[in-house]
Amino acid sequence: MNQDIISGKWKQVAGQAKRTWGKLTDDDFDVAEGNRDYLVGRIQERYGIAKDEAERQVKDFERKL
Repeated sequence: MNQDIISGKWKQVAGQAKRTWGKLTDDDFDVAEGNRDYLVGRIQERYGIAKDEAERQVKDFERKL
């Protein structure tokens, strides 16, 4: 699923993302509004992982959609 589709269906995608990254808050997802870079940064921050790992997780998530 590409970035445009994710942005357009953010409300639906956010529910699935919340289940994947439980440490992120509703506010994190509201602010992200489909912004991939913001989401990667928040995952990196909340989980204390490297940017490359956060990017990989988001790519895997996108593929599963």
